[in-house]
Amino acid sequence: MTKVKKLKALFDFVRVPDETFVSRLTVIYEKMFGNTAFPTPPVDLAVFKTGITSYAAAAAAALDGGKQAKADKKKQHDALVKMAEHLGHYVEANSNDDPATFTSSGFEIRPTTRVPPQPLDQPAITGIAQGKTGELLVSVTPVAKARIYEIHYAPVAAGGPPPTTFASVTIASAKKATPIDNLTPGTTYMFQVRAYGKLGFTDWSNPVQRMCI
Repeated sequence: MTKVKKLKALFDFVRVPDETFVSRLTVIYEKMFGNTAFPTPPVDLAVFKTGITSYAAAAAAALDGGKQAKADKKKQHDALVKMAEHLGHYVEANSNDDPATFTSSGFEIRPTTRVPPQPLDQPAITGIAQGKTGELLVSVTPVAKARIYEIHYAPVAAGGPPPTTFASVTIASAKKATPIDNLTPGTTYMFQVRAYGKLGFTDWSNPVQRMCI
């Protein structure tokens, strides 16, 4: 007798953008409402829908950066995640492990096979700005699943050969520009960046030059 694989719902609501979060919950509401395969959901779907609408408004209000608005958004987010999880477990228990019935609820089926590590996207230097005297601020594109970034740099002479010896700095995040200081004013520097993940380092990015003042 063939053993039927137990289907589980994919609960990846926590770190998705607000628009994606609202869109996915709206799909679940629309698919669950009136679905004869799931006639007695453990969450009042009208309340669920009201919560989604309210959260969309709270997310917009939180864009101004106010602490109270952000706190209200988080509270509503947590409440919606709990409701979605209750609905998901209900679908797991009442779908008879039939994929068509399961996905008719609007929930995605959690993959059962482990996805092997994938190569990182290539980071790039998006800009270099002047900081204080002797300092340049290097901006890097964030790369998903990067553990660290390494920026190396060296002075370059006009018309001369590319440098072969570099100084380097390691950063944990590319969200903010990285200050590179102790540079010589009036000197042009070349910068490159690479990212490190489970499969090791990416290639070095295309070089970018900037004179420090």
